[in-house]
Amino acid sequence: MRITLINPNTSVAMTQKVAAAARAVAGPGVEIVAVCPAPGEGPEAIESHFDEVRAASVVVELVERDLADGGSDGYVIACFGDPGLDAARELVDVPVIGIAEAAMHVAALTGRTFGIVTTLSRTLGRADDLVQRYGFERACVAAYGTGIPVLALEETGSAAFEDIAAWCERVVREDGADAVVLGCAGMADLCARLSERVGVPVVDGVAASVGLVAAMSRMGVGTSKRDEYARPTRAQAAPQGQLRVPAAAIA
Repeated sequence: MRITLINPNTSVAMTQKVAAAARAVAGPGVEIVAVCPAPGEGPEAIESHFDEVRAASVVVELVERDLADGGSDGYVIACFGDPGLDAARELVDVPVIGIAEAAMHVAALTGRTFGIVTTLSRTLGRADDLVQRYGFERACVAAYGTGIPVLALEETGSAAFEDIAAWCERVVREDGADAVVLGCAGMADLCARLSERVGVPVVDGVAASVGLVAAMSRMGVGTSKRDEYARPTRAQAAPQGQLRVPAAAIA
């Protein structure tokens, strides 16, 4: 089974980090291929609505490129805004999962309530939109922005751990969350330490997405082609070489 993990920003370091988190839970027989756009071909970080529009376009182009190379058994969109999710689902009949979507669903299985701890406060509107879209208005008791920029999480073992841990503790202590959802793919490597520190399940959307895609693929459950997610009639595959993707070979 081949799962393509798409980081829509241009950070190779972050792509390597999320790839490691994905492989840690993928299990035997699952190949994780992690890709990101080349510098200048996508946003450096996704921290605004403007960035998200660019990221959505990148997601579509990377899926089309993968299809031109033979395709995958499933796709993970490794950005908490789930950019391009609907468009990507139109292009394929295999599972396509966004990390916000996956993390919220898994968190809701661990208890009655969860809270979200993310990066900049300006992204909370998008997080709230997704909470409502996925039907978790009753389960999500709070969402907090830590004020930490996305690229500050680029390196493994981020020094931002203490700040993130404090917000996780707050959402549990003050808001009564049974679980915590991490609101950025760049936090993936902090998940286990945060769970131990906070004392409740802390859910990383990268790991959650990989688990769901793998399970759906084994079940033979893909993306419905009945109506909304039918292939767009005017869609054309991106020409070979249109988008440079140096991360295609990321280890």
